[in-house]
Amino acid sequence: MKLKDNIPALAVSAFLLLGVGMVVSRFITPSADAVPMVVKVPDLTPTAQSGKRAFDDNCVACHGTNGAGTDQGPPLVHDIYNPGHHADVSFLAAVQRGVPRHHWNFGDMQAQPQVSRRQIEVIVRYVRELQEANGIFYKPHKM
Repeated sequence: MKLKDNIPALAVSAFLLLGVGMVVSRFITPSADAVPMVVKVPDLTPTAQSGKRAFDDNCVACHGTNGAGTDQGPPLVHDIYNPGHHADVSFLAAVQRGVPRHHWNFGDMQAQPQVSRRQIEVIVRYVRELQEANGIFYKPHKM
């Protein structure tokens, strides 16, 4: 059998290997969107200022300054977290119970029992004000 007789089979094999490689790499390395970004910080309401303090004490190590993300956790100032896709209650649940990895290539988020319900509420207000200042608003979630 000559090489030219095997070209279709080789092309199909290369295509399949490339596809498998792309899928595997998606689960091994963080996406480009996970790179920390520049976040515009507005004048915060008093509630959001309290939320910033609680965020800095409990969330900044993974989610970065002003929710911009780090190599440990995703940015919260990202359209994926708009209120139509992640309602405020989803942040509450994530902090109280933890959440398995589902949008990003970071590991699971562990529960944060040291963060009180009130702290979560003000943190969410802070994140929402950051999101709005950066053009992220409610969009209906589509499956």
